[in-house]
Amino acid sequence: MDVPVWVWIVTVGVILAMLAVDYVGHVRTPHAPSLREATRWSIAYVAVALVFGVIVWVVWGGTYGGEYFAGYITEKSLSVDNLFVFVLIMTSFRVPRLYQQKVLLIGITIALVLRTIFILLGAAVIENWAWVFYIFGAFLIWTAVAQARSGTGHDEEFSENAVLRLTRRLFPTTDTFVEDRMTTKIDGKRFITPMLIVMIAIGSADLLFAVDSIPAIFGLTQETYLVFAANAFSLLGLRQLYFLIDGLLDRLVYLNYGLAAILGFIGIKLVIHAMHTNEVPFINGGEHITAIPEISTPVSLGFILVVLTITTVASLARSNADRRREDSRIQEGS
Repeated sequence: MDVPVWVWIVTVGVILAMLAVDYVGHVRTPHAPSLREATRWSIAYVAVALVFGVIVWVVWGGTYGGEYFAGYITEKSLSVDNLFVFVLIMTSFRVPRLYQQKVLLIGITIALVLRTIFILLGAAVIENWAWVFYIFGAFLIWTAVAQARSGTGHDEEFSENAVLRLTRRLFPTTDTFVEDRMTTKIDGKRFITPMLIVMIAIGSADLLFAVDSIPAIFGLTQETYLVFAANAFSLLGLRQLYFLIDGLLDRLVYLNYGLAAILGFIGIKLVIHAMHTNEVPFINGGEHITAIPEISTPVSLGFILVVLTITTVASLARSNADRRREDSRIQEGS
């Protein structure tokens, strides 16, 4: 896939413009977005991502277009899992809903920068050491097993990571929020506020998710441009998605199983690809292994869509059934 420099510049410019709209139009005046506002902007961001995919399809062909859509849908579905952690972080730090948009936006901006570094490093590694696909594939399969074992439960408490603990140790921090300020002066001394701490928490937490998602999307496409674009567009709509499905997260009870199936599938796909490009001396004498055909992009895209549909429908059906049983118990007890 030949991507001219000017296309990269235009793409980055569009992403920066979308961020500018968020910073200037949405978080400049603190407010809690309504369901209507969150829905409208979520649709807008998804529409931009879909239009980008159509452009890729028309300009570079259906193969690359399919790879982008598979990558974008995978990253978007994995980002929903991020939202569970974001909710825990917001609750743990008791962030006023009025300021949650700003926290999410700056945290997501940090995550976008860190993920871009991860993507460039990943692309360089893949370019020079094709055997890394074995490691990526094995890691995703292991992650899928761990995800499935976690079942329908999610951690109910947020634990601060090393980045946050180091930040608190190095800088004096206020105990309470000071409106939406990230720093403040007390008796002439500069303090950082919980607002900045929670932004770092969001950004660093997403970086941990990138350890799973970056190898996953490289399993669907090795084109750095598509990996970057799919990640960027999935992250940019995350703030709106948070407020749109905030009340629905607890109802996606089978999400872990669906994500486990997707990660396991991509892990197997990576291992098969590694076998086809095998140059490891102690595996088949360094010769390619082509007994198992590679999984095509249409098959990958279809599998991801089917799994997400089944997961969502089954989750909502289970949630509705549980709610009806709970209502029956309440009525019987009254």
